[in-house]
Formats: sequence, C-alpha cells, structure tokens
Amino acid sequence: MKLGVLSKSDNEEIHNQIIVQIAELINVKNLEPGDKLPSERMLSEKLDVSRSAVREAINKLVFYGLLKSIPQSGTFVANIGVTAMNGMVEYILGLGDPDFKSLVETRILLELKIVKLASLRRTEEDLVNIKKALDAYEEKVLNGEDAVQEDLLFHLAIANTCGNSTLNGFMLKITPEIITNFKKYHVCGDELTVEAIKEHKQIYEAIKNRETQKAREIMKVHFKTLYQYCYNIK
Repeated sequence: MKLGVLSKSDNEEIHNQIIVQIAELINVKNLEPGDKLPSERMLSEKLDVSRSAVREAINKLVFYGLLKSIPQSGTFVANIGVTAMNGMVEYILGLGDPDFKSLVETRILLELKIVKLASLRRTEEDLVNIKKALDAYEEKVLNGEDAVQEDLLFHLAIANTCGNSTLNGFMLKITPEIITNFKKYHVCGDELTVEAIKEHKQIYEAIKNRETQKAREIMKVHFKTLYQYCYNIK
C-alpha cells in the first residue's frame, strides 16, 4: 500500500501507518522471532515514504520491545510472539503524546522510589555528582537566573545513583519535555526557588546518610507544588 506524501503535521499519522504495515508484513510473511526485516531502504521504497519516517517508526517499535535493532546487522523481530505483538501494536497506535500533567505525575511517582534506592545504593562518587549538580542549581538561583535545567539535572543525578537503569531511563525520557514546558505552565513561581535550595540540600544529606524514609518524605514535601498542580490540591 502506498502511503503517499504527507505534510509535516501528519508525521504521527505516517509513523502509525508504517507501524501497521510492518506488523502486517510480519504476519503475512510469518516472520518468527529473530527473523530479519527488510532494510530501511526497501521499506521506504515499498511504502513510498522517506527513510527517516521508516526509521522513526522502527525506533518506536524498538522502544516498546517489538523489534530489536542490532548495529551493522539490521532490525529483527523480537521474541514476544505474534499475538502479543498484534495486541501491543493496537495499544501503541492508541497512544497520544503525553500531556504535561501526565509527565509531571510520572516524575513524582518515579522520583519517590528513586530517592529511596539512591539512599541505599549511593557511592562516594555518586555523592560528588549530586553535590556538583546541587551547587550549580544554588548558584543559578542566588544569581537570580532561571534554574529549571539545573534543577532537573540535580534530580537526574539522583536517578543516576539509584542503580536501576530502567528507572533512570524513564527519567531521561521525560525530562526534555518537562524542561520545555515547565515555564509555559507556570508550575512553580520564582518565590519558591530559594526554599527549593534548602529542600535540595536536605535531600542530599538524607541520601548521604542513607536515610531512605527521610529522603522520600523530604522529596514528597519538595513536590508539594507539583502535587497541587497534578491533583488540584489546595
């Protein structure tokens, strides 16, 4: 089936159509786990779309574990079974872009677990990295500069300490979108940043002292404004 040429605003639609076509190819050809897909060039020609569009669709399927990409070798069907794959494709196609509130809510849920793990697993090197991020944030705030990026880098330093690459990966995934939209939605006022320095320092000390429950409680207090934003709490 030819997809034709779509405008830039139709990127999501074209990616979804490519995903459907790849799933149909796997079904029609009875491809088994470990079987190799046609190259990006061949799929691009077959579907009459750009190679970049094919690449984006494949990357999405790789992200969700339906395909495996091996450098210099190609793209292969993952070992999950055709029934599961077809069901997952349906759910993937139904996903929209996450709204900002969903991203913030996800961040809260992740970080309350992450900070406890970081308190348990931190090394001396981890503490150095967290402190470096903390100092960079404090410097920006005290100079009256926008410190949203430094704030999130402090939290990413904690995520990198938790010893769970999946949790850390989720944080890395959602952080760019949060940075982009933080000011747009006026989540935190400038008057809260000095108080945030104090909370950051308390979080750091709790992690340093391996006080897992205290670290979680301070993080929860730190997220008070985010809770209010997500759940309309007064």
